[in-house]
Amino acid sequence: MSDRPLPTKDRLILSAATLFRTRGYHGVGLADLLAEAKAPKGSLYHHFPNGKSDLAMAAATWASDEMLRLIAASFDASDTFKDGATTLCFKLAKLFDITGWDTCPIAATLFEGPDNEDFRSHASHIYEGWIKEVHDHAVRLGMSDDDAQAKSEHLFMLIQGGWALARARRSSDVIRQMTDRL
Repeated sequence: MSDRPLPTKDRLILSAATLFRTRGYHGVGLADLLAEAKAPKGSLYHHFPNGKSDLAMAAATWASDEMLRLIAASFDASDTFKDGATTLCFKLAKLFDITGWDTCPIAATLFEGPDNEDFRSHASHIYEGWIKEVHDHAVRLGMSDDDAQAKSEHLFMLIQGGWALARARRSSDVIRQMTDRL
């Protein structure tokens, strides 16, 4: 493992993902982003010409890619949909405990950000990607296309609602118990 620092663009994206998740889009200023990333102001506009909004889209994409990896890791070794969903819920509960009850990074970034079609469209694309990933695993595990779509959407709704309820209760047990509702 190298001790080399991440490239500036990656530091900006990771810092934005963390700050937006913990403080929301409007709770983070450019100075906060630059300080957290230890990056000069010019680098922000070099990598993200539209500034904070472009960075928010990149941070949401990064967070989504992490979720897609988590979904794949949960379902790859599973023999049934319920096994994969259970593993995913347990992994999400652990993430919930690690992040200290923060909000969904996509929601905090794209739904609390500027009210514009680009942000809504990007959020829709990200969420549909998560549903498709689960759907494809469900089909691989023997479900019909229609059942896989219904189960995948249901799991997504449980995750989003479960995360919100877990935040309110300050307990990751809510997330672990979600598969009882599948």
